[in-house]
Amino acid sequence: MMALIKKQIKIFAVFFTLVAVSPFILAKLGFWENSFAAASTGPKFKAAYAPIQYQGAPLSYAEAISRASPGVVSIHSTKQIPQEMHPIFKDPFFRQFFGDMRGGGQMPQELQSGIGSGVIVTADGYILTNNHVIAGADEIKISLADGRAGIAKVVGADLDTDLAILKVDLDNLPVVALGSSENVRVGDVVFAIGNPFNVGVTVTQGIVSATHRTELGINTFENFIQTDAAINPGNSGGALIDAHGNLIGINNAIYTRTGGYQGIGFAIPVEMAQDIMGQLIDKGHVTRGWLGITVHKLTDDLRKSLNYPKGDGAVIASVIRGGPAFKAGIRSGDIVISLDDKNIVDPNDVLQFASRLKPDTAHSIAVVRNGDTHDFRIEVGKRPTLETQKPTAQPDTKK
Repeated sequence: MMALIKKQIKIFAVFFTLVAVSPFILAKLGFWENSFAAASTGPKFKAAYAPIQYQGAPLSYAEAISRASPGVVSIHSTKQIPQEMHPIFKDPFFRQFFGDMRGGGQMPQELQSGIGSGVIVTADGYILTNNHVIAGADEIKISLADGRAGIAKVVGADLDTDLAILKVDLDNLPVVALGSSENVRVGDVVFAIGNPFNVGVTVTQGIVSATHRTELGINTFENFIQTDAAINPGNSGGALIDAHGNLIGINNAIYTRTGGYQGIGFAIPVEMAQDIMGQLIDKGHVTRGWLGITVHKLTDDLRKSLNYPKGDGAVIASVIRGGPAFKAGIRSGDIVISLDDKNIVDPNDVLQFASRLKPDTAHSIAVVRNGDTHDFRIEVGKRPTLETQKPTAQPDTKK
């Protein structure tokens, strides 16, 4: 009797087990909809974008760095500054008893030194750097990563962009490949290479934080690449490269409250640097177009007073009498909306577009005056060049 009861219990246990698991088995085989699974996961939503499958993301950028870093040089500049004579030596009473202490009129010299970086861009020794790195230097020494050094001379300098070109006579020079900044996007990985604090060639990594930064008050002509790659004193004139080791900018300035790195640095785009370099090598100076006007940003108050409630443009604040714009009939208060058929969005556009025009050539300019659009033909002049834009030094190249 007991054996029969145990047998019945086993039969019932097998039966209930089959009932419990059969839906999952049938669902697995495709004969039963797994309603339990559907209920447990809730409603299904379709994503707006498919997940990105990352392929070929580099674990190291050593190859790019090894391509570019040999062509980045350290720059050591020195200049002699006359020391101020102590007032006592100028006193007639002192000189009466002790004579003239000026040593035949020659005052002792104080030697001032500076550090920076540069980028070798041609095999015959042309180097791009910042003007402020070498301005006023009596001697400029460059040091390569391979241990070689040489004395460089200034080919030319451009104050408006803070760029300068040096020339060094050494053989078998490494060159940094020139890339392009036109397709650089926010978020691109970049590297700053230079000699911060004179510790030696150093690489820092970051991303492009912004492009086409203007109106910063750093240089006259601005179109900066902004990056958070660490740029410190000594990095000026060094290379900003992309993830492939191509030069996309010349490091120029940092935004800081302390004098050190705070995550905002600016580089001059390589296209601008190439244009300046070509002109300085060919002519020793930079020629730019000039309209003879100053322009300001349109504010809400200006829009109301000038009857220009909407639209892009830049308001003309002043017109130089006898200049190209004055001769064309343009006046203060006019709003420039296009120049040479290029739309003007802000004052920087006027400055940039005009500078690229060839002097003594005629171009179209459209302005809004009292709510009406007027078209003019303007003969572009030559932008005045400051004396400080000429080569700041011609050091002795004797070693």
